[in-house]
Amino acid sequence: MTEEDVYTKDGTVDYRGNRANKNETGTWRACPFILGNECSERLAYYGMSTNLVTYFNTKLNQSGPTASKNNANWGGTCYITPLIGAFVADAYLGRYRTILYFSIVYVIGMTLLTLSASVPGIKPSCDDQGNCHATEAQSAMCFVALYLIALGTGGIKPCVSSFGADQFDDADEAEKEHKSSFFNWFYLSINIGGLVAASLLVWVQTTVSWGWGFGIPAVAMAIAVVSFLSGTRLYRIQKPGGSPLTRMCQVIVASIRKSKVQVTNDDRSAFYEIEQDSESAIQGSRKLEHTNGLSFFDKAAVIRDSDNVKDPINPWRLCTVTQVEELKAIIRLLPIWATGIIFSTVYSQMGSYFILQGDTMDNRLGSNKKLHISPATLSVFDTISVIFWVLVYDRIIVPVARKFTGRENGLTQLQRMGTGLFISIFAMVYSVILENIRLKMVRRHNYYDLNQVPMSLFLQIPPYFIIGCAEVFTFIGQLEFFYEQAPDAMRSTCSALQLLTVAFGSYLSSLLITIVTKITARNGSPGWLPDKLNYGHLDYFFLLLTVLSVLNFVVFLLVSKLYTYKKPVGTLH
Repeated sequence: MTEEDVYTKDGTVDYRGNRANKNETGTWRACPFILGNECSERLAYYGMSTNLVTYFNTKLNQSGPTASKNNANWGGTCYITPLIGAFVADAYLGRYRTILYFSIVYVIGMTLLTLSASVPGIKPSCDDQGNCHATEAQSAMCFVALYLIALGTGGIKPCVSSFGADQFDDADEAEKEHKSSFFNWFYLSINIGGLVAASLLVWVQTTVSWGWGFGIPAVAMAIAVVSFLSGTRLYRIQKPGGSPLTRMCQVIVASIRKSKVQVTNDDRSAFYEIEQDSESAIQGSRKLEHTNGLSFFDKAAVIRDSDNVKDPINPWRLCTVTQVEELKAIIRLLPIWATGIIFSTVYSQMGSYFILQGDTMDNRLGSNKKLHISPATLSVFDTISVIFWVLVYDRIIVPVARKFTGRENGLTQLQRMGTGLFISIFAMVYSVILENIRLKMVRRHNYYDLNQVPMSLFLQIPPYFIIGCAEVFTFIGQLEFFYEQAPDAMRSTCSALQLLTVAFGSYLSSLLITIVTKITARNGSPGWLPDKLNYGHLDYFFLLLTVLSVLNFVVFLLVSKLYTYKKPVGTLH
């Protein structure tokens, strides 16, 4: 073994800024601290957010549609702010410092939310019958805290999974094999935190107090920060490569300036690229091979007679092939990315109309029927499903699929994502049937004004379990796909793009609720989605989501066949 073999070849450094030693840093030795951080942070997030629509409804005294829309809008924001965190990480701070700094903002937001739900005068006041009323100032403090949390999570979400994957050297085949497994265990850690949140913390919120229900997640977030800092000496840290937005704009501007230049794909010598091995001009990034398609942007890399490549290059006039391929890679990801939005809309129902539907069903448990279960608690079955299917996928499906496909990972990332989209359709089909049966019972027995019809809440379990299975295929497939297909210096940005599908899914859910309510609630009609669901047609809303899911799956099949994979040139040395 030479001295060069001791170090990673992917441009990473240790916490001191020296080249990362393979024998002392990274791989699974660093991952427990990252997974522990993610598990604790997700416990904090889900412990606070799982039952948030109930807090809006009962403590802030918001109507069902208003509470659902506010919950969807806030949840969507939590998945848009990662664009901020990703840009900061890729351009300036790197993933390690971005996670650390935004975690501090997160802790401040969690602390403020706890105070808003526990301190007299700040928390909403309630009468003896449990009817609560929040002043504008009390509601404002709650939402200020929530949007601080949204900002904090925006610096963590796009960086943690990529930071964990950075611990495995792409140039080392032995390490690279473990990377796919890391994404499975990463998502498992998310759901272990979610399991505790959905079972224990929802119970605390509904039976003890919201102050404790928000306070425990605040402590969990502090533990997440400690866990992350504890592994500092073992981390491999990728240096930031500069602003990806600037690089993409340079390609666009240079292409427009050379719009009349003819591009010949057969003549590779006509394209500009630096000549040092496989390392590109972008710090910490491998060169990318030229690919056909989107040829307009190739013009940015065409060397004209007026370009003297021996002099310092103006990147607004001449770009490297790698820089052009970065932009092309992002554009090619967008159609695949867009098909994740409908899936996320289905996923978001677990935090909105699944809960509101559950509120209308019999939630009593036990022989004497005195134990009441919160509908939000059923999200524990989504988590149990994820934990079950992660283990089944990693230990059974991958080895079996490997025998048929010959691929190390069993299925391609696109095949995995498509499988999840297909499975999710059945969750909505079941929900349509369940709500249709519930409404028939309401009409048959005139239960319109009954708060809870005599129909067990636990009939809601199957769609939670089905969506959990679909998550293992689609969400984990997206995590791996967007990391692997991202240019090396834009991995946080592409992780943020993947998370953005969840944001748009929440916003689309909110938009659909608004449109459906406006169209169907006319001339005195309660519409599909009234405050009292017994008077509405929630089954029609779920049917709408079913149709959209089927159409989305068909579109995914088409765009996945047309996708062109990125082609790195060798490895960094």
